[in-house]
Amino acid sequence: MSDKRVIHLVDDDEAVRRSAGFMLKTSGFSVHSYESGDALLKDVKQAEQGCILLDIRMPGMDGMEVQRELNSRGIAMPVVVLTGHGDVGTAVEAMKQGAVDFLEKPFEKAALLGAIDTAFERLERGVDGGLAEQEAQVRIAKLTDRERDVLQGLVRGHPNKTIAYDLGISPRTVEVHRANMMTKLDVRSLSEALRIAFAAGLNGQAS
Repeated sequence: MSDKRVIHLVDDDEAVRRSAGFMLKTSGFSVHSYESGDALLKDVKQAEQGCILLDIRMPGMDGMEVQRELNSRGIAMPVVVLTGHGDVGTAVEAMKQGAVDFLEKPFEKAALLGAIDTAFERLERGVDGGLAEQEAQVRIAKLTDRERDVLQGLVRGHPNKTIAYDLGISPRTVEVHRANMMTKLDVRSLSEALRIAFAAGLNGQAS
């Protein structure tokens, strides 16, 4: 059996399967491609342990439904969600359901490999290998009330404009608070910030 790390790539777009599959194979991964969530679920029980790259918008079962079914079957493979630009709220929901990360299409090679590394770290350490609650709360405690409000809006899956409307401030001010929040949390992406928020127990509800 190959000692390469295994990727299960699920996307109904043949061009994405070809291009992402080629990129991953040339990066040293063993890649199994599926054109639908149903195809993955048909084979997943016998599939080699690995990371699942799961598109959100697909005919038949969408990515969220597939993820819920994987959870209900007790399939512990880490999931990285692939999403279109307008699906960030859905991707946030996927992370609440246990996805490791999400990537907006078109994604860069470095971002894809970084998300996969995070997924395999979780696989190697077990499902409880994420950020500790106490450490996450220490990081969140560095935020001002307004920065925390902005993070709560992001946890709800809201764009900057909606957060601005809800808080009665301008979108530009939200951008400033968001940038400061990212700096204080020491993260470079929204998904990293959300992981900390979820680990700290933030659920998007007003405090």
